[in-house]
Amino acid sequence: MDQRAPVTDAFTEFARVAEPRLRLALGAAFGFDLAQEATADALAFAWENWDRVMKSANPVGYVFGVGRNRARRSLSRDRAPFLPPVSSLEIPWVEPGLPAALGRLSVRQREVIMLLHCFEWTLHEVSELLGLSRGTVQIHERRGMARLRRDLGVEL
Repeated sequence: MDQRAPVTDAFTEFARVAEPRLRLALGAAFGFDLAQEATADALAFAWENWDRVMKSANPVGYVFGVGRNRARRSLSRDRAPFLPPVSSLEIPWVEPGLPAALGRLSVRQREVIMLLHCFEWTLHEVSELLGLSRGTVQIHERRGMARLRRDLGVEL
């Protein structure tokens, strides 16, 4: 009997659940052009180091950190992340300047704002993935939203 089969099954299930979460979170942080490659690199790392990853208290968060580090190396310092433009004809309820304004946020603020408001993750899910306390996530959300409102001229 192949002893690698249970490991393969466990990793396959992990990858099935983790891949979309990783891709969205990395896309929010670094742009969707880098997210696919960073996600693939992170999952490859997880497969190669599965014994260490599965022993982690937060395996998805651990693998996210690997993907984040890979994406950081690929992203030049002066390049804003690619966030697709918004067509006011296709989705008139979204401010056309929003992608550019999101690109001007810090990586952490952009991650938090997009995961909470664009992808409708819970505060707990964001906090767990990013390895931050709920209070820290809330601070990044408040500061990011305040900056977006200023940049878009919709301060309350």
